[in-house]
Parts: sequence; C-alpha cells; structure tokens
Amino acid sequence: MHLEQLEYIVEIAKAGSLTKAAQNKHVTLSAISQSLSSLEAELGIALFTRSRLGAVPTSEGRVIIKKAFEVLSKIEEIQEEAQSSANTLSGELRLATIPGPMDLLVNAVSSFKKDYPQIRIEIAEKGSQEILEDIGQDKLDIGLIIMYEGLLKKSAGQRLSFEPVLEGKMVVGISKSSPLAFQESVSPEELRRHAFVLYNDDYVKWFVADFAAKYGPVDILFTTNNTDAIRNAVRENLAVTIGLDYSFMHDPHLQTLDMRTLDLDIPEQQPVHLSWVRSSEWHFSRLAKGFTDRLLADLKKKKFGPLS
Repeated sequence: MHLEQLEYIVEIAKAGSLTKAAQNKHVTLSAISQSLSSLEAELGIALFTRSRLGAVPTSEGRVIIKKAFEVLSKIEEIQEEAQSSANTLSGELRLATIPGPMDLLVNAVSSFKKDYPQIRIEIAEKGSQEILEDIGQDKLDIGLIIMYEGLLKKSAGQRLSFEPVLEGKMVVGISKSSPLAFQESVSPEELRRHAFVLYNDDYVKWFVADFAAKYGPVDILFTTNNTDAIRNAVRENLAVTIGLDYSFMHDPHLQTLDMRTLDLDIPEQQPVHLSWVRSSEWHFSRLAKGFTDRLLADLKKKKFGPLS
C-alpha cells in the first residue's frame, strides 16, 4: 500500500469517476485504474462499484476511503507542523467571493502574500451557488458568501461549514441624478416605482422575491453577473439596484458621487451576514486558517465590525 494509492481513491470518491480523478491528478486513466485494482487486490475487497455513469464507493469502500482521508489529513498536519517550525507557509489557496467584498479579499491577500511569498493564491468572483458547488467538488478551499436560512436549508447534507465574518444590511444603490438622491432612506412604496437591476445571486433574488411578496411586484430591468452593466444602468438613472452596504464601500463611482446609497425603510430588517464557507469533509489547512485569521484582523483594523 502506498500513499499515492490513498490519494487516488480519495480523489475518485470526490470526482465520482476514474476519468475525472485522472484528469484532476494529471495522470493517465490507466495509471488510476491500475492503482485502484492493485489496492483492491491487496485489501481483498472492492472499493468502488464502476459503471458507465462513474464510480460509487461500496459500503466497505466508504470505510476505507474515510480512513484514507484521515491518513492524508494527518500527513498534511505533519507537513504543516514542519513548515511552522521553519516559520514558513507554502502551497496553494483557492478563494472565491460574491461581488462586493472583493476589495476586502484583495487587501488581505496582498498583506498575507508579503509575509508568506512562497504561497500561490487564486481569487474568483462568483455567485453563491457556484461557490458552494465548487467547494463541494474541491475546486475551492474557501468562499465568501451571504449566509441566510434558505441557503442553509438548501445546503443541508453537503458537509459544509459556515462561519460569520461580517454583519451588514441591504441598501439601495441609485444615481446622483435620481429623484431619490436627496433622501437618506427610501420606503418600499417609493422603491417599487423604479426599475431594478440585480446581481444574479441567490440571496439577492431571495431578498427581492420576499420584498415583492410583502410590498407588491417590482419591475426587474435585468439580472446579470456583470457588475459593470449594473453600475452603468444605475449611473444612467435607468434603474436602481439592491445590494449589501459593504458591496458599495469601495466603489469608485460612489467616491466621485456618480452613485450613492440609501437605507431601506423596512421595519425590523434583519442583519445580513457575510460568511466563510468551506468543506467540513476535507482538512482545513494551516494556510487557509492563517488567511482567514488575517482577513478578520484586517476587518477589525478597518472597523467594519467583524463577528467574533
């Protein structure tokens, strides 16, 4: 039995097929298949049921794969402990965030990279659902999303861990030439007179659907994952948008007064929590934990009110 064989069976379980596992590990399908067959012969049990649809762990295989994951996690801990003794961090960190907090993430990455130049970091901007799917498929280490009850119900059983990072609220983004521009807040009745442009995110869609159910239907001009398109529609006073207050904090168009935000005059509006999400099934590396600690420290310095 070799560590490589344990890595392969864990990857097969994650990917759901030998072909995908081979692609993820950058080896040939033949190498993966031979490694699996050799390990099954050595153990005397079948670890996977293979078909045209993929590879599914057998009941005996699930037990072995779980133990293989535990062994690999312990090896990662040993490697990290050795790095800690040398006061270094290395490796790859894959991050994604919903639009808005990207500036917060980039600033933390910049300072973290200065302290640990050996690390490699990838950052993507995606919707909440895509972030959850990528974490489940081990394409991401950590995501920043909005945590709400509907999402928790939808993700039940996916072995995900959530940790609140920052508390905020939903606000309305408007053009400086909007008739609303001289107000500090806007009522639901006033807001419904304007067309909406929305970011294509689960929470935003849920919030607007809940708003419409309580106060009446709204006119949605378009929904997109292109933040420039949303910003341009608002600046041209074609529509208003709804988003998190910290999504607007570093918007250059707000700083030049092209846009501004208004509070939503909604009784008992619930706070919104920006949260880390990661897989509870895979090892939370020292690198990932170090970065999350750095972001929390940055938020405290900037007085954004991170949660403890």
